Amino acid sequence: MDAQLSTPSWPAPAKLNLFLHIVGRRPDGYHLLQTAFQFIDFSDELRFEVTSDGKIDRLNPLDGVDPDRDLTVRAARALQTATGSQMGARIDCLKRVPMGGGLGGGSSDAATTLVALNILWKTGLDVDALAAIGIRLGADVPVFVRGHAAWAEGVGEQITPIDPPETWYVVIHPQVHVSTAEIFGLPELTRHCPTLRIRDFFAGQGTNVCEVVVRERYPEVAKALDWAAAFGPTRMTGTGACVFTRMPDAPSAEAMVAQIPSRWRGFVARGMNTSPLVARAEAARIV
Repeated sequence: MDAQLSTPSWPAPAKLNLFLHIVGRRPDGYHLLQTAFQFIDFSDELRFEVTSDGKIDRLNPLDGVDPDRDLTVRAARALQTATGSQMGARIDCLKRVPMGGGLGGGSSDAATTLVALNILWKTGLDVDALAAIGIRLGADVPVFVRGHAAWAEGVGEQITPIDPPETWYVVIHPQVHVSTAEIFGLPELTRHCPTLRIRDFFAGQGTNVCEVVVRERYPEVAKALDWAAAFGPTRMTGTGACVFTRMPDAPSAEAMVAQIPSRWRGFVARGMNTSPLVARAEAARIV
């Protein structure tokens, strides 16, 4: 459905996990991770209409998602709570990033909401404060708030900027929804990977430990991984379901997309180390 608001749009880009290790588990059950995030030039599009009544309204609600549980609504309310703002907003999201695909769409939408409303409401929080709010909404949110490709550790809160090659990718969605909670709850999931250093990752080390268990439970993901591997280095992002293949150039990527089986969805994307949200926020502050 097209966006209903005519206000200026804000990007919420997807991400890829270039690798994903679980290195332990805290007593409270949270997993300790190591991962490398890179944005891609494929985004949801959000629009905000500021109101003075304190209400947060989500237009075009997602099918099957309670509006009160929607991450954009939760992000807006978390910003109100943190700042005491009496302002409200109508939030519209043109959804392109598939849900349950491991591309971080919901987390990115939440981050864009925090960044945009912090500016539009003039609440004045810095990026550290916004990231601290974001980590309570999801482990990926702080990376999207900070807007730079990153090495992340802990539960996602320990972030170091990195600059991997901004290569071309083909991203395939096998048209299944994978539950992150389900995958992280599996007893056979590997939770004691050896820790890596950033230079180890850039030397080619690192896998996605979730691939093994997702393959077993989601045959379409396994088929997509195997099919795509014939074209180049292929990996699953996050807990799936999307898989991505690193390609040498755009024409090669387009040629691969043209051959994707019709039962799957695929697209060409370019890696980005700086989120388009950064430039959008800077432009909004100038106006």
